[in-house]
Amino acid sequence: MIFLKAIILALVEGATEFLPVSSTGHLILVERFLSLSSDTEFNNAFMVLIQFPAILSVVLYFWKNISPFVKEPSVRAERITLWTRMFIALLPAIVLGVLFADKIDKLLFSPVPVTVALIVGGLVLVMMERVFKDFEVHRLEDVSTKRSFLIGLAQCLAMIPGTSRSGASIFGAMLLKIDRKTAAEFSFVLAIPTMAAATGYKLFEHGMSFTAEQWAVLVVGSLVSFISAYASVVLLMGYIQKHSFAAFGWYRVVLGGIMLVAIASGVFG
Repeated sequence: MIFLKAIILALVEGATEFLPVSSTGHLILVERFLSLSSDTEFNNAFMVLIQFPAILSVVLYFWKNISPFVKEPSVRAERITLWTRMFIALLPAIVLGVLFADKIDKLLFSPVPVTVALIVGGLVLVMMERVFKDFEVHRLEDVSTKRSFLIGLAQCLAMIPGTSRSGASIFGAMLLKIDRKTAAEFSFVLAIPTMAAATGYKLFEHGMSFTAEQWAVLVVGSLVSFISAYASVVLLMGYIQKHSFAAFGWYRVVLGGIMLVAIASGVFG
C-alpha cells in the first residue's frame, strides 16, 4: 500500500509543481486523506526529495536551449549570461527564505491561509491576461538583469503557502512586459537553481537515515515525479502557445472553493 500511496503523491507533486496551480494546495488536500506512512520524518523527507527528479525533468526539456556547453562563442556567452541572471533572480529567495520561510510556514501553513492564497492567486491569473499587454520581451535571452532580479522578488510571494512558485514568477514576468511564453520559460528555468537550493536545504534538515523499504519507496516516487513533471512541462508549453493562463486561474478558484467546503464541514478540523 505504501508504494501505491507514493505513486499517487508523486503524481500530484510532479504534475502540479510547475503549473501555476499550487502544488501545496493539492498536497494538503491529498495528504489529508492519504498519509504515506506513520513515520512523519520520512513523509516530510519524501515530499522534499521527489522534487529533485522534477528539477531534472526541466533540465532535460530545456537543455538544448540553455546549455552553456556549446561550440559557438556567441551562443555560449549568451547562455552563461542567462545562467548568471538566473542566479541573480535566485538571490531574493535565498535571503528572504533564510530570514522568514520557517516563520511563514508556522503561521500560514494551514488550510485557511492556503485556501485564501489559492483563490486570490487564481483571480490574479484571470485578470492579468486582460491587463498585461504590449509585451517588450519575446526571448528568454533578452530578459535583462534588472528584470531577472525583479522576477526573483515576485517569486518570493510563493513563500506564502498556496501561492504557487511558477504562478508568482510568471505574474512578475508578465508585469514586466515579458510575453506569456517567455515568462513561462523563465519560470521553469529559474526553478532549477531555486528548487535545487530548497531541496538541498530541506535535505540537510531531514537527513537520509532510511530503511531499505523507504529507499525503494523513494526510488518509485522519484521516477513517477520525473515522468509526471516532464509531461506537465510539455503540456503547459504546448498549451500556452494558443491559450491564456485564465483556465488555471479558474481552476484555482474552484479548488479553493472545494477547500472552503472541506473546512466548513470539519474535514480539516
